[in-house]
Amino acid sequence: MSHWVDGATVASVAKTLQVQLPAAATEAKAAHLEGLQDDGLIMAFVLPKDEVDEFVAQLKPERPLGLREQPLARSTNPSTPFSHLGLPEPDLLARVREGQVCAPCEDNLNWLKVAVAQVDDRTSRVYLSGVD
Repeated sequence: MSHWVDGATVASVAKTLQVQLPAAATEAKAAHLEGLQDDGLIMAFVLPKDEVDEFVAQLKPERPLGLREQPLARSTNPSTPFSHLGLPEPDLLARVREGQVCAPCEDNLNWLKVAVAQVDDRTSRVYLSGVD
């Protein structure tokens, strides 16, 4: 049976996702879902809008992020919902830039996805989800 890992931190999840949390990041939250075969990892934080592209470029996505104008009918990530962190699901928001970073990734990381949603005129929330 899957369960959320007690004591998972932003630092521990960032390390598993092979991501460096930007110095300007605020409101950072993360969780680790231990599964029978694979583990789900989610992390989100808010960045100044002018730092988002630099952060995404460091991830070296396979393709430029695509812009999805409309919310999806349902979340495509039901096993590791961002609602566990008290956040809206990026799939259910409008005007989200998103894409696959790597699949497969290095080490034990199976895949990593990123989504970016505007919070206000100055900031955006970066959502990362991966499977280890």
